[in-house]
Amino acid sequence: MTSYKELLKQREALEKQINEARHQELAGALTQVRALVEEFGLTAQDVFPAARARSSASGSKVAPKYRDPATGQTWTGRGKAPKWIQNEDRAKFAI
Repeated sequence: MTSYKELLKQREALEKQINEARHQELAGALTQVRALVEEFGLTAQDVFPAARARSSASGSKVAPKYRDPATGQTWTGRGKAPKWIQNEDRAKFAI
């Protein structure tokens, strides 16, 4: 049976082999990707369309649902309610 120290040495050697193989395959993959991008004139939007769509959707504004008739302030109904609508019937402030 193999001892604990021997197994640790084997694991260290395997991790080194894994890292070397990954770096070699990664270099080959990057070379292929760069060649395809250059050959077809691809852009980041062509390759990663979802990344752009997600970033533009985040932070989008929501239409207000409530308005204070006295001040004209509005509230979307999200987050903490402003003081002018707290403990009030929200139906009378609906837009």
